[in-house]
Amino acid sequence: MKTLHFGDVTVDRLVEAEGPGFHPGFFLPEAEDAAIAAQHDWLLPHFLHADSGRMIQSVHAYVIRTPRHTILVDTCIGNDKERPSTPPWSGLSTPWLDDLGALGVAPEDVDFVMCTHLHVDHVGWNTRLLDGRWVPTFPNAKYLFEKTEYAHWAAGEEDGIQGLGSNDGCFEDSVLPVMAAGQAILVDGDHALDDQMWLEPTPGHSPGHVCMNLSAAGQRAVFSGDLMHHAVQVAHPEWNSRFCWNGEMSRASREKFVHDKADTDTLILTAHFPSPTAGRIVGNGERCKFVPVEG
Repeated sequence: MKTLHFGDVTVDRLVEAEGPGFHPGFFLPEAEDAAIAAQHDWLLPHFLHADSGRMIQSVHAYVIRTPRHTILVDTCIGNDKERPSTPPWSGLSTPWLDDLGALGVAPEDVDFVMCTHLHVDHVGWNTRLLDGRWVPTFPNAKYLFEKTEYAHWAAGEEDGIQGLGSNDGCFEDSVLPVMAAGQAILVDGDHALDDQMWLEPTPGHSPGHVCMNLSAAGQRAVFSGDLMHHAVQVAHPEWNSRFCWNGEMSRASREKFVHDKADTDTLILTAHFPSPTAGRIVGNGERCKFVPVEG
């Protein structure tokens, strides 16, 4: 994704991993092959791997820079974390932090870290390993965690239909050390960061999942987190992922989102769609489709 400009606000995408991932039938248990095939005219080759049929997915963060603040939205998987439920994510050693530096941002420069929810692939770089301890990666940042989301994981809950591996130890190594350091702020689901950015509750994938809205220079964008994992859910918002905490609630949040954003000028900045990632929801007969745009 090229740098996006919203007046004097810029948005960059910082990729940790990208490529063919899960098969739709595994990741979206309600998905039907025939229904996916009916969307091949726009899903291929960008969103589906033509040979294997696997979903092309990404794990990335967003770097927002305003005249006053530098903000990270979600922090991927992280290095050196043990993730037994997803072995490819265990013991990573990626250049993600160096890539952040290549964007001109040092860890000390980050003012806010906003996690759309507290799943394993959205909080990993909250902390890094230093002298055998997990410490906040961004020493001057305030980390924003939604109150309901934090309370759920603090209570040790992992029920509903949520798939194994949603947490996988990340609350202990990537959230609690931030709390212990006094850098976390627990916020309501409609918290406003400033007059240009505010949160919006979209529960279901997790109890306190939020999207973040950006409005600047007459333009609008939404950082949608895991409200959608794959573009086919724009056409079929009724399909939940196997990692959704409450299927009925997740479906309702996603269906409302697609309905509200379809055929508007709102730019959707997703958490797992492959490059160029940013795009718009547009009508496509009886359904909708996702149309990527370059910055």
